[in-house]
Amino acid sequence: MKSRFKTARRLLIFWTLFIGLGAVAGASGMLLDPTGKAMGMDAMLPYFQKLPFADVLFQNYTFSGFALLFVNGITNLTAAALLFAKKKSGVFLGGLFGITLMLWICIQFYMFPLNFMSTIYFVFGFLQAVAGYAAWVFLKQESFKVNEEKYKNIGTNHERLVVYFSRMGYVRKAALEEADRTGAEIFELKSTEHTEGTSGFWWCGRFGMHKWEMPLEELPPRLSEYAHVTICSPVWVFALAAPVRAFCKAANGKIREADYIVLHHMKSSFDSVAEEADSLLGITHTGFRSICCRKGKFSSITEEKQPQYNKSL
Repeated sequence: MKSRFKTARRLLIFWTLFIGLGAVAGASGMLLDPTGKAMGMDAMLPYFQKLPFADVLFQNYTFSGFALLFVNGITNLTAAALLFAKKKSGVFLGGLFGITLMLWICIQFYMFPLNFMSTIYFVFGFLQAVAGYAAWVFLKQESFKVNEEKYKNIGTNHERLVVYFSRMGYVRKAALEEADRTGAEIFELKSTEHTEGTSGFWWCGRFGMHKWEMPLEELPPRLSEYAHVTICSPVWVFALAAPVRAFCKAANGKIREADYIVLHHMKSSFDSVAEEADSLLGITHTGFRSICCRKGKFSSITEEKQPQYNKSL
């Protein structure tokens, strides 16, 4: 699968170089001619008098030139160098310096009348910050690995089955841990629809928004023979994931007993997901776990057991 991190990293390199080199060039012009006449900026000096210590720092462009050089120039070029060296710190700093640029432009908004140059550079800073955040998220996602070899107990209990659907591998990890704990056999649901990458994310979101079913390649064999089935699903738009919804509908009348494990990014139990699964399967679940998972870290777990519920984080 194409690396989304590499694409975001290239965008971030572009922005850090574009902003960094532009800032160095601008700072050099200010320092070589502090009056600003060579760059046609001498008429802008009166606007600087709004700032604190204007009588000391802003009688010419010397201080402004050094400030631009260090705040937006050297910083962004340092981030670009770290990105070229494939250092994680470059991703964080590249996004951070996008925010720094926006704050810098906010000072200009205070000083000058609304103008195209300040506005467009504020947009540039925003795009740089977005590229940095995207690169950071994609790096976390693509660095997430599941070591399936360590789960030695899977498949030792032929009376239990764990069924799961997972785009990024997070639900797979929860499913493997549950199958290893109980000795259950395991089955991965796969859809005939496109679910991978960024385009797959938006396509899955379309199914999630409409609460549609997503067609599956196949169902687990001998499903009705298992005494207990654990269904593991991500939460899509506050509801059951579309492939799991299709599975539950197809499995109606074939599953005698089931519990659910759902993964999401919010601090919520999502009891409605369990209710939807019960409705589709025509049963009442015997257990429910709601896991908050952010970039591979399982930070919150809620457990419910029938008939008395026991919730703990």
